[in-house]
Amino acid sequence: MSLFKSLFGSKTELSDKFELLEASKFKEAISDPKVQLVDVRTAKEYQRWHIGKAINIDFFNAGDFQKSFEKLQKDKPVYLYCQSGNRSQKAARKLIDMGFEKIYDLKGGILRWQ
Repeated sequence: MSLFKSLFGSKTELSDKFELLEASKFKEAISDPKVQLVDVRTAKEYQRWHIGKAINIDFFNAGDFQKSFEKLQKDKPVYLYCQSGNRSQKAARKLIDMGFEKIYDLKGGILRWQ
């Protein structure tokens, strides 16, 4: 095993923990009221419009981001979205580093929701 792989894991390990979902599949998956659904946009964006019972954890607020995600269950899937999909993919990488086991991301963000 290479030093890089032992330090950072393999690409396969990351892809096993992360999945990009089309809006229809995402909508179906979050129909369970117990799901961990997180909007990683700013509070202002969240207040304008958000999906269902999503909680807001602002990606750009680094300290709060870490603390807020530590309150969630790492062994249960987390469903993320942002405006277009960029922030939520960056957030997913951070969550994998924090030990979350499965992250689903809304492909294209909330712009693709309708």
